[in-house]
Amino acid sequence: MGIDVNGVRLFHTTRGAGEPVVLVHGSWGDHHGWDAVAPQLAERRAVVAYDRRGHGLSAAARPATVHDHVADLAALVEALGLGPVHLLASSYGASIALRTAALHPERIRSLCAHEPPLMRLLDDHAPSAPALRAFREAYRRIEALLRAGRLSDAARTFVDEIALGPGTWDRLAPAGRETFIRNAPTFLAEIEDPDALAIDLRALRAFRGPVLLTQGDRSPPLFGPILDRLATALPQATRHTIAGAGHVPHASHPRAYVERVEAFLAGSGAAGT
Repeated sequence: MGIDVNGVRLFHTTRGAGEPVVLVHGSWGDHHGWDAVAPQLAERRAVVAYDRRGHGLSAAARPATVHDHVADLAALVEALGLGPVHLLASSYGASIALRTAALHPERIRSLCAHEPPLMRLLDDHAPSAPALRAFREAYRRIEALLRAGRLSDAARTFVDEIALGPGTWDRLAPAGRETFIRNAPTFLAEIEDPDALAIDLRALRAFRGPVLLTQGDRSPPLFGPILDRLATALPQATRHTIAGAGHVPHASHPRAYVERVEAFLAGSGAAGT
């Protein structure tokens, strides 16, 4: 179903009942990225999964900035009458969720953020310099491919060189590759947005609710230092590393992801690993 917020119609699904949980997907995707975990989460809670503007079934008349996505998420929570919600967010969705928690702390009950690509936090982190250079070089190649209309090649480069590791594209199911290709044009808006990869750590301190910061032990090396920086602004945060997982544990390791999230949501996630 759809709901109108901020001049756009956002597609969303709701299942289950109880405390509301909103799922925020990452780049190149849509609400289906949560399909492997949403049914289990909905056994105890009301779970809302939505397509961010320009993605999936949510149309957009113009490219969206991270500020647009933050405004949309806050407005979605209000329009659906959900009250304070738990946010589960992945990748760029986690960047959006963190900004939303900073700007609208009264609407967020808790936050689970997996590997937000806040690369600007590492601009002065010398050990990350080589990995950052490789990341930016891949970004430039992806931008060139997108502007040339080579959507499949751009998606392959993103998947193999930034998000999921070499050879992953060829192992994806056809439906998965099609999702990346269909949503590829939205990534240009992220590339063009000067704030997409940044966050104000001082502003983030406004959020005092429970936070779970997760990463996979097979993920690209930049995400660990990013979570280190976020933890300085969120001293209440719990850290957890998902064994064997990479950038999309909710798809690759759904059982382990749900178990950790459920423990956190139940208030028993005080000690991370």
